[in-house]
Amino acid sequence: MLSVRSIEAAYGDSQVLFGMSFEIGAGEFVTLLGRNGMGKTTTVRSIMGILAIHGGEILFEDRPIHGLPSFRVAKAGIGLVPEARQIFPNLTVRENLVATATPPSDSYEGWTLDRVIDLFPALDGRLTSMGNQLSGGEQQMLAIGRALMTNPRLLILDEATEGLAPMVRAEIWRCLENLKDAAQAVLVIDKNVDALTRIADRHYIVEKGQVVWTGTSDELRADEAAQQQYLGV
Repeated sequence: MLSVRSIEAAYGDSQVLFGMSFEIGAGEFVTLLGRNGMGKTTTVRSIMGILAIHGGEILFEDRPIHGLPSFRVAKAGIGLVPEARQIFPNLTVRENLVATATPPSDSYEGWTLDRVIDLFPALDGRLTSMGNQLSGGEQQMLAIGRALMTNPRLLILDEATEGLAPMVRAEIWRCLENLKDAAQAVLVIDKNVDALTRIADRHYIVEKGQVVWTGTSDELRADEAAQQQYLGV
């Protein structure tokens, strides 16, 4: 579904990605792991067309998307839950959810307002609340729901549970398990290795702008040396 092939990217004269490569198949749950500052968010920004790459290529469903503006990448079928959530603070929860909603392109049951509320019941009583009146956990639920309302074929979550209380993190992991069960293709960046290895199919560890380790959840749990070297756990 998504193929990132040897991409290079920089901020001005500071190069961040050095041949980053990985793939995600249809219905796969995949993670990008690594310490802060290793290029994970830069990779997401490159996929979404927020940051231009100057080497390599990015294919989505066998079509190149590098060089496209962000709105075209989103229309192609990639939904993003960005770092720091970035919901619309002056819109209500309902308005946040429907503002960028897109009908499903296929015959399957798509994401609707009712389905999102079923996934996140905590939002049901907050539909008329403004985005800036929500807790951090509610904002993250809203950000995920907003991305799902675009009916993406691939959902990307950057720092899925960063800064959230333990009970809220558990709710986000429950949501992601439900998405996996529904065969939603997902790419997640997060630091919670224990939770991710319970859910994800495969993992890529990023070090200094390139993939240095890849494997299944069982392989990552068994490779304590890689965890110590690259993740510091």
